[in-house]
Amino acid sequence: MKYQHVKTLIETALEIATVRNQNIAIAVVDTHGELLGFARMDDASLQAGLLAQNKAYTSARDRQPSGNLGAWARQTGKSLSDWTDPKITGFMGGVPIEQEGRIIGAIGISGLAEQDDEALAREVLTSLI
Repeated sequence: MKYQHVKTLIETALEIATVRNQNIAIAVVDTHGELLGFARMDDASLQAGLLAQNKAYTSARDRQPSGNLGAWARQTGKSLSDWTDPKITGFMGGVPIEQEGRIIGAIGISGLAEQDDEALAREVLTSLI
């Protein structure tokens, strides 16, 4: 993914959150979950920053929204620790970034309620199509 694309995703999320008077952290990762870009608004917690990165990481690695993994774990009684990867999370807010039918990375947002984090991530991606 090109740097300009990463920068635009981050700027778009920050602009939307600012207009709504929300405080978020946003992370963009490549297909392996490696961090390409990150921002944490002044009043967003440090924990939100960590979660945004882990949500994006999980989504990229699992090739689906991060919350799907959490739902699956709850339904099956499995633990996310079975993955033996401390960055894996089941919280909603991580969404794959697709281009021409293939996943090229993921975006993770944190700082709001889980459903709102995911909705904002999807809104950011939709606004750029």
